[in-house]
Amino acid sequence: MEIEVLRTPEERFASLPDWPYAPAYVDDLAGYENLRVHFVDLGPRNAAQTFLCLHGQPSWAFLYRKMIPVFLESGARVVAPDFLGFGRSDKPVDDALYTVAFHRNMLLALIRRLDLGQFTLVVQDWGGLIGLTLPIDVPHQVARLLIMNTAFPTGAKPGPGFMAWRDYARRNPDLDVGALFARGNPSLTPAEAAGYDAPFPDQRFKAGVRRFPELVPVRGEGADEQVMALGLAAEAWWSKDFDGPSFMGIGMADPVLGPDVMERVRSKIKDCPEPMRLEGVGHFVQEHGAPLARAALQAWGDL
Repeated sequence: MEIEVLRTPEERFASLPDWPYAPAYVDDLAGYENLRVHFVDLGPRNAAQTFLCLHGQPSWAFLYRKMIPVFLESGARVVAPDFLGFGRSDKPVDDALYTVAFHRNMLLALIRRLDLGQFTLVVQDWGGLIGLTLPIDVPHQVARLLIMNTAFPTGAKPGPGFMAWRDYARRNPDLDVGALFARGNPSLTPAEAAGYDAPFPDQRFKAGVRRFPELVPVRGEGADEQVMALGLAAEAWWSKDFDGPSFMGIGMADPVLGPDVMERVRSKIKDCPEPMRLEGVGHFVQEHGAPLARAALQAWGDL
């Protein structure tokens, strides 16, 4: 069955600040034929360490522009993809197409396609809700974890911050993405805010953005049982089977996935050390991510 797909014009990405990275694309992922997925693939392919950086909603790989240089400084390979519906990746217009399985299976196909081998998983927001479940399928490839404000998709009742965010997203189907980032990050320049707006010329491009808040499983609200089971299995893997180093950074001013949520997440990650608490930092921790990336790499002996 043919699906209607939009592709953001390349010229909208012409003036991205602090983003000198050439785009890379694949359009032959198994199960996603003719859907073009964007990623950046930086550093040596035979590097001792590979970082897989997963963004959330409503961002894209651009979110990692302050952390990528630190990873590259260590000599690592860095791969940062855009979920379908975001960034430079193609954007199906049908809201219903976007499911947890749709996004998750794309990531698994990309990991195989790029032959990543072992990697350090770097996650925040939906990058974590989906990324933390990847070891269920590729347990021997996830070697380390750098985790920022996120959660496991287990169906646990979210706090009032998330419910307010979901209600806001429902009332604003044409979400002003750049303004959202600017409100939460007063130091953001107009050019940086425009970088977050770049993928979305108009409302038709925002189906993926609209859907993510609706995909958070909430038990008692008809949540997807398979997603909740996956989340519980992921918690079990990280708490019992994971045997690598981890590092956590918490944006302490995040009203949705802040310190209380992150302490619960930390309790499910085997031997997760004391987190780096970033006072005054909100949800998009990567906007303040350079010192966090450096601290993690120094703790692991990479720098």
